[in-house]
Amino acid sequence: MKTSDFYYDLPEELIAQDPLADRSASRLLHLDRETGEIEHTDFKHITRYLKPGDCLVINDTKVIPARLYGNKVGTDAGIEILLLKRKGDNVWETLVKPGKKARPGTVISFGDGLLTGEVIDVVEEGNRLIQFSYEGIFEEILDKLGEMPLPPYITHKLEDKNRYQTVYAKNEGSAAAPTAGLHFTEELLEEIRGMGIAIAHVTLHVGLGTFRPVKVDDVEKHHMHSEFYVVEEDQAKLINDTRKNGGRIISVGTTSCRTLESAADEFGNLQAKSGWTEIFIYPGYEFKIIDGLITNFHLPESTLLMLVSALAGKEHIMKAYEEAVRERYRFFSFGDAMFIG
Repeated sequence: MKTSDFYYDLPEELIAQDPLADRSASRLLHLDRETGEIEHTDFKHITRYLKPGDCLVINDTKVIPARLYGNKVGTDAGIEILLLKRKGDNVWETLVKPGKKARPGTVISFGDGLLTGEVIDVVEEGNRLIQFSYEGIFEEILDKLGEMPLPPYITHKLEDKNRYQTVYAKNEGSAAAPTAGLHFTEELLEEIRGMGIAIAHVTLHVGLGTFRPVKVDDVEKHHMHSEFYVVEEDQAKLINDTRKNGGRIISVGTTSCRTLESAADEFGNLQAKSGWTEIFIYPGYEFKIIDGLITNFHLPESTLLMLVSALAGKEHIMKAYEEAVRERYRFFSFGDAMFIG
């Protein structure tokens, strides 16, 4: 299986640069994973495709304002860092630009010294471990100094930080939003609950691996970055009970999907657990838990496009993407949605 098998042509103007004023006003393409049949509607009508007894699984991670701009102490050179993973005791793994100015021992000042960081090590792929020093509460300082780490294909400035968070975001730790969830409003979630549909939550802190291109020709040689996830006991029970009672498990986003598939045992029972996952789902993968997926439109040749192709079949997915381009859907993080079921 070649990476180039997952290429499609996308006109640049279809990459959504700004979120819609009304989250649920985005368009929705429904793809029948068995027949390949396609229907077009609006996201607020997602309820047409849900049934009493189903369970939606959301990812309640919260994006932190992980992009910081600082200056190297001593030379005043500008340095940009992106927080990737908390390693404990004020130490974070970070992506630093330009890396050559951030050798071990380098001290960086942010916000006129409100926060300082010392580079203590260089790890895989040139990422830096930085030990931070500050007075007060780290999260509050980050909120003051940090910017939302929008994907590289979004060039517009985000006016409202909350529009890169889901309405149910709770557990801080992501470097990117689980974007399928951005379409839900509180009202729509209430309507779904009122239909007798359960809403379960898991947590997966989305890393920047989400945006990393696949650099190998042979798909199977690609290595995923690890991301931390949590499945709580009561949520595992809710999901397992839904399956026992004949309901469908519908994952909101590829991050929820990867969490569920990582925490399932060989018999398809979801286990309450936490840890790091490097699961890579591509065609040929046998799904253990999920029956349907709500997702956005993904980048050509990306691991996420491979994941949806594993669920619905590559041929069905590529045809649906061709139609979405033809119908001028909005693509990627702030774009429109797709329901594969």
